[in-house]
Amino acid sequence: MSERAPFFFLIFILVAVGISTIYYRHVETGVPLTTGEQVTIWEVEAQIAFTGEQGAVNAQLTLPKDGKFKLVEEYTASPAYGVNVLREQIPPKVVWSKRKAEGRQTLYYRGSYKEVLDPEADPAPTDLIQADVWDEPYQSTASTLLKEAFDRSSNDELLLREIQNSLRAQNQSVALLLTRYTRTEVFVHLLEMAGVPSKRVGGLVLEDGRRNQSLIPLVRVYVDKQWELFDLESSGLDPESPILIWRQDSPWLLDVEGAGNSDISFSISSVTRSALKEAQSLSVDADLFNSGLYNLPIAEQNLFKGILLLPIGALVVVFLRVIIGLKCSGTFMPILIATSFIQTELLNGVIGFLLIVSTGLVIRSYLSRLNLLLVSRISAVVILVIGIITLFTIIAFRFGLTDALTITFFPMVIMAWTIERMSILWEEEGGKEVLVQGGGSLLVAVIAYLMMDNALIRHWAFNFLGVHALIMAAVLLMGQYTGYRLLELRRFKPMEDY
Repeated sequence: MSERAPFFFLIFILVAVGISTIYYRHVETGVPLTTGEQVTIWEVEAQIAFTGEQGAVNAQLTLPKDGKFKLVEEYTASPAYGVNVLREQIPPKVVWSKRKAEGRQTLYYRGSYKEVLDPEADPAPTDLIQADVWDEPYQSTASTLLKEAFDRSSNDELLLREIQNSLRAQNQSVALLLTRYTRTEVFVHLLEMAGVPSKRVGGLVLEDGRRNQSLIPLVRVYVDKQWELFDLESSGLDPESPILIWRQDSPWLLDVEGAGNSDISFSISSVTRSALKEAQSLSVDADLFNSGLYNLPIAEQNLFKGILLLPIGALVVVFLRVIIGLKCSGTFMPILIATSFIQTELLNGVIGFLLIVSTGLVIRSYLSRLNLLLVSRISAVVILVIGIITLFTIIAFRFGLTDALTITFFPMVIMAWTIERMSILWEEEGGKEVLVQGGGSLLVAVIAYLMMDNALIRHWAFNFLGVHALIMAAVLLMGQYTGYRLLELRRFKPMEDY
């Protein structure tokens, strides 16, 4: 095996982990890829009414279980009733109970649902339902319709279309069947006779501001290895209006025992919310892998929002130094200066940086004549930096320059080391090299600040931790680069004349 194979295997693992976690966070937990995304939440309220007969009452409402929608939150309004939401049952349901109920009773169930970005496909049917035998002449008429549709089709998909067209036609056979059965019942019966998997379901058309709505009868048919939805009673489904499948694994929607005159109606409204806040609210009670950093206290979250920007700055520093070839004074100093710029704003930060460093270099040149030990000299420079920042802050406050007060966010120890390194560089290499490395450090810090202060990058760094695995992979790859820096290519410019 090549010596570089383990290295590239590590890169592959980092990239795979980064991409897979980003995909999972986006698809499974709903964290948006961009800032400012909005998500539509459908709030559906079921109003249940019945008349109590002075005895025990047990009311059961079948709850929806649609793979295209995700339950956000739910609650019930049922004073003096015991309530149990049985999510583990098939189908799920909510049960209200009361020892004695008299007169007109009203119960409410409200659920908030949002559409899933990548819904899971429903499983294929395991067994077929045998068609019942209808009374004559309805059974023979249905058989004739099925035979005609079967002869005019070559596969199950075309058979569905032919049956639909037959039921829409105004002929005597269809008219006879519709005198006793609905179009939905005839459609399902013909499919069961043909051996095509199907089931009757009840769907709720989601339209904002609708009241007193009822479930519409629909048919789900398994054709071409997927489930399709058909509406036989109306002119067709509106593709702009999503449909929440409410009843599909139960023969009843509402079952009330011990009461009479029961009925149910639905009201619907849509609410637009921030996709990020919605994902945050869902992750509060999630497990460790799904919750990210949102289970931490707010203070710690804000702390990590700053810490997780440091890898972005490190990536910028590595790229500009290794690939571009910029010279800097120190490796991590530009990153920390860039984080200070986030607090001070760019212009104030650049001016403050130049004032502190230039003043520090002037005073540091005097300290070099005292022949101090390294520890004492560095300590003196730290105290010097603190004094310079304090002095500039007082002067700025006296002149009303409140924006300049933010220079206190500069890392004082790092500034002291920067002044020390530049002072030594001045003594060894001269003022030109100080300008080159100092200017390079400031340029790198500015570029890193522009990247770290970008709203989209900050969003990805905090909400998609897999990004940092990708940054690690990129840094390791650039660490293997041994070619020419881009700024070094100017050395070969004289060769263009030959």
